[in-house]
Amino acid sequence: MFNVKGKVIVITGASSGIGAATARLLVQNGAHVVLGARRLDRLEALKQELVNASGSVIYKYLDVTKVVQLRELIELAVQTFKQVDVIINNAGVMPLSKLEELKIDEWNQMIDVNIKGVLNGIAAGLPVMQKQAAGHFINIASTGAYEVLPTAAVYCATKYAVRAITDGLRQEASTGIRVTLISPGVTESELADHISDPAAREAMIDYRRNALPALAIAEAIVYAIGQPEHVDVNELIVRPTAKENI
Repeated sequence: MFNVKGKVIVITGASSGIGAATARLLVQNGAHVVLGARRLDRLEALKQELVNASGSVIYKYLDVTKVVQLRELIELAVQTFKQVDVIINNAGVMPLSKLEELKIDEWNQMIDVNIKGVLNGIAAGLPVMQKQAAGHFINIASTGAYEVLPTAAVYCATKYAVRAITDGLRQEASTGIRVTLISPGVTESELADHISDPAAREAMIDYRRNALPALAIAEAIVYAIGQPEHVDVNELIVRPTAKENI
């Protein structure tokens, strides 16, 4: 159904949410996934959950703000499977707050993870894909890449940046390398669990009451991967059908 059997797919931020749901769907359909995240216990549990699936799972500790660690993850994929077909730059953080709160450390965290993490994934993977003359980058943005809401100025700025970087990569990438931006609307995840600002955290509880399951985004990702090699799905926005949050 998904045409991903045998593909080697690297996923960052793979210990929960969209990353974990995508890993499950891929492995169940015969892909080989190489998972990176900081919570190794979660990755080990995911590997054990999928031990009887038709694909396979390996994993490594990963902090996406460290380009050397992304290079090591890509090297693990190449050493194990001889190639890298897809890199999913999924890791992200969302500590929302009004600008007047001056949560500068949280601003910097979003810049480091959401923007630099994607750039580090490109820096680690692009030379491999150029050598292969084939590959696929999938960068996870947000509907926040198209609109700005109160408390989300910096978060949205990082996702606008991911959108710009992705389109630039699409235009620059050599023949054979595909580039896709996936922008989820409200989706079940742990992103909101780490909001330190009380008002923003309370507002997010109501905002997220009609959230998509992470599987819905995983299916969009796998749809893009599974297209024929001559088809490059550049951009997908996936929102809940409920219209309360557009």
